[in-house]
Amino acid sequence: MASPTNLLIITVDDMSCDSMGVYDCPVPDTSPRMDQLAAESMRFDHAHVVVGNCMPSRNVMWSGRYPHSNGVEGFYQVPDATHPHLVDLMQQAGYFTAIRGKVTHSTPYHPYHWDLILDTDTDGRQFALKDAKSYGKSAAMGIAAAEEAGQPFCVMINVSDPHKPFYAQGKNGTVFDDPHVPSRVFTADDVSVPGFLFEDPVVRQELAHYYSSVRRADDCVGEVLDALDASGVRDETLVVFLSDHGMPLPFAKTQVYHHSSRTPLMFRWPGKIEENSVDTKHMVSAVDLLPTILDAMRLSVPEGIQGKSFLPILEGDDQPGRDFVVKEYNENSGRSRDPMRAIQTENLLYIFNPWSNGERVFATATSGTQTYKRMKQLAESDPQIRERHEVYLHRQPKELYDITSDPDCLHNLIDSPTHTADLDFLRTTLEQWMVETEDHCLIAFRNRDDPEAMENYVLAKEAEATSRPRRNGGQSNSSRQSQRQRNLVSMKVIRSAAPELQATVQIEHKIPKKLGEQKLHVTLKGGPNDKRIERKIVSVSGVGTETVKFDIPESLKDDVISCAVFVGEDFPQNLQHIQSSQVPPESKQKN
Repeated sequence: MASPTNLLIITVDDMSCDSMGVYDCPVPDTSPRMDQLAAESMRFDHAHVVVGNCMPSRNVMWSGRYPHSNGVEGFYQVPDATHPHLVDLMQQAGYFTAIRGKVTHSTPYHPYHWDLILDTDTDGRQFALKDAKSYGKSAAMGIAAAEEAGQPFCVMINVSDPHKPFYAQGKNGTVFDDPHVPSRVFTADDVSVPGFLFEDPVVRQELAHYYSSVRRADDCVGEVLDALDASGVRDETLVVFLSDHGMPLPFAKTQVYHHSSRTPLMFRWPGKIEENSVDTKHMVSAVDLLPTILDAMRLSVPEGIQGKSFLPILEGDDQPGRDFVVKEYNENSGRSRDPMRAIQTENLLYIFNPWSNGERVFATATSGTQTYKRMKQLAESDPQIRERHEVYLHRQPKELYDITSDPDCLHNLIDSPTHTADLDFLRTTLEQWMVETEDHCLIAFRNRDDPEAMENYVLAKEAEATSRPRRNGGQSNSSRQSQRQRNLVSMKVIRSAAPELQATVQIEHKIPKKLGEQKLHVTLKGGPNDKRIERKIVSVSGVGTETVKFDIPESLKDDVISCAVFVGEDFPQNLQHIQSSQVPPESKQKN
């Protein structure tokens, strides 16, 4: 196969694989343009990303290395990164590189040396994240800039949808007049509830917003492909399409379940890759993307790449050794450490959760959703949902699922005597991968039957995350920037004495109007190791005050507690920060 002249990479944000029609979406008409692209491409039925949250996932894709190897395990900059990145390798080969969206999340640090960032119009105005037309305009600008420079292009367009905020979903689930209307708007009656969630009107309404956002993502993809067609170089361009992980709802995003990592992966190159072909045999991973792209472009793959090119599959051949993928998770955008490792074959999924000790609550990115809030509410009276809520909060150290019969991962088979041989194979293979990739989680895995050893590992990693300096674009904050952050959010903690035993966090916020609604992560910690007790997420906008209350456990009535407010995730990188406050018990407070 000859080398394509140009490379166009399109990603969508937080979209489950089965939200697309060609991947058996139960909701009709969600993705006509993506389905059309699939008909012109080779698509993979068993493709998975490595990580269930954005920045670590995207850094795996474009480094060809797992998070514990490339250093991007969470949402922080790695300014001393030395591994080659897609941008470096394409530029060294003479390509013009340009990117739209997820700029700070797609490289180990920012600013990175892309030739052009496509987030602004020609007049300097910022493109709206949810404006479909603007994505086509960005793609056209990138292609034209490469032509003017006399170079082939490597253009990456990262579509914001269906990442929250969903289409027309406002604060507390209210509906507002969204100016960026998708070509089809779905209603609660139109949608189907995934098996890993539960039937409820609130859930259906949120899914209607989600699927409308999927359709808006589809509109964006269509605009990008139209811009490529208009450029006249469609036949000389390799198009790669995928999602960074599953939908931003409970049990999907920030997890390593089947529906968390399965991605709609497609490659299109007219006349070279067989159109409307489907690979149903091989398991491929996002860590394999960089070496595959380099192979397709006839560029050398540097040493140290951990992924393996699957170009032979694109050329129509079989490729041995494609029987499993490995997934990992380390840290959320608030620096909360909840390490997980998983290995998945076509039929089985094994998950190792050293963080799960029966008390620690998993800090997922989906606790601010209306679906989660409804689950928490119903758990008070519905035993089945209460059991599911308990899984959401605490999980188990070890999980095993039969993906063939239980793709929603509802029935943990870890103690099933009929799966003993399978479990031994999965554990042995996972441990071998940990050794080969020098995974720091190996020590916990080898002590998986020792709760104290696992807890010591997690506490050590939590301490590393807490002590890590927070950086903006690889550079320290200026005093002006620090002042700007302090003015954005301020907090006061009031601790009540027995019998109430409550901590009341008063948060004053001044959110710039252009940022719209944002989320604040509020965490209560306490005890000898300053363990996280509970985390709550509040949505804020504009100028105002929010009050968040926590119940203090009786065991901590005589201990210092701490509260922290994390300003992050959806905030611009240069505004993300943490504010914290320690509060002693009443007997130790100064008058």
